Amino acid sequence: RYPDRLMVLVLDNARIHHAKMVKEFLREEGQCFHFIYLPPYSPQLNPIERLWKWLKDTVIANVFHKDRNDIIQAITRFVNYIHERPEEVLQRLGCAG
Repeated sequence: RYPDRLMVLVLDNARIHHAKMVKEFLREEGQCFHFIYLPPYSPQLNPIERLWKWLKDTVIANVFHKDRNDIIQAITRFVNYIHERPEEVLQRLGCAG
């Protein structure tokens, strides 16, 4: 906790960000935060959405996974792939030329 600092938190409008638990937290700790909510349906403003799309396109699009373990292995391969290629990740996130 940083009681002497104001923290800025950028959130999309996912339902969980408006949940009762979050509202209770804000009542107790909200004075330490400044929240910026992205407009609805604006994935272009949220770079992580590009990573999720890449993951979905690579792991689940047009692919049949026989069981949960198969999905876990596919996700693990994807994570290992991106871990070894940080420049490609930055490029896909729009952070590198």
